[in-house]
Amino acid sequence: LQNDSVVAGGGAIEMELSKFLRDYSRTIPGKQQLLIGAYAKALEIIPRQLCDNAGFDATNILNKLRAKHAQVRP
Repeated sequence: LQNDSVVAGGGAIEMELSKFLRDYSRTIPGKQQLLIGAYAKALEIIPRQLCDNAGFDATNILNKLRAKHAQVRP
């Protein structure tokens, strides 16, 4: 059985940076918004590759990671 629980570590920094850049890109008009959004998406390649290498379903894990990073912290 595979354990697909979310563990802080590999890819956590990249996911947080991706979230920050994605949120920031929504405040910018024009082509710069697209460029920053593309960079944010590119950062998610690292945790996706880690999931693939570990044999996990990368889409499922990345969705869980996005949800965890979207939670408002006190």
